Amino acid sequence: MRKVTTLEEAVTRVQDGMTVMVGGFLGVGTPHGLTEAIAAKGIQDLTLICNDTARPDLGVGKWVVNRQVKRAIVSHVGTNPETGRQMIAGEMQVDLTPQGTLAERIRAGGSGLGGILTPTGVGTAVEEGKQKLTVAGKEYLLELPLRADVALVYAAKADKAGNLVFRRSARNFNAPMAMAAECVIAEVGEIVEVGEIDPDEVMVPGIVVDWLVLGKGV
Repeated sequence: MRKVTTLEEAVTRVQDGMTVMVGGFLGVGTPHGLTEAIAAKGIQDLTLICNDTARPDLGVGKWVVNRQVKRAIVSHVGTNPETGRQMIAGEMQVDLTPQGTLAERIRAGGSGLGGILTPTGVGTAVEEGKQKLTVAGKEYLLELPLRADVALVYAAKADKAGNLVFRRSARNFNAPMAMAAECVIAEVGEIVEVGEIDPDEVMVPGIVVDWLVLGKGV
């Protein structure tokens, strides 16, 4: 299967009302070409799963400013005032999730698990509406797995089979998100021939990657 495609073709896979995971941490490791194309296309009613909502002028922050996001599942919103404004005004639903819990819920979704048990949030507003279990005398919250219709990730390098290599901290949420979506679109800094990446370097196997787009870098 041919995986290398154009940016224009790739974003046709993202439709109104979808749940979309986007890699990155305050813009580092974010597939900026893809996020900008979706902002320009005006896709609506998205459920966004991301570490954060970046800044108003950066990455998924532009989606928020454009009112393309109806719900955001994130660990913090402090760097994007517009997210906070829409949340307080009731214009967008924001599910604030502890960062480690968010990462584990995504990992659980990619691993086919029924959820995770965590003590984080017990006795706080985080536990509202969630099931609590006691294990060996200690209370835990049951946090449910997260999956998406589409994951947009960024990798430093890929081969034409879709095997991905991330660079340092730009790896962040990209690797687990690539395992937790029905369709994975990877924006990459470099595309090489199959066989040019040592198998020991592969961080996400090509079998889970559907499309590759050559990007401009982090």
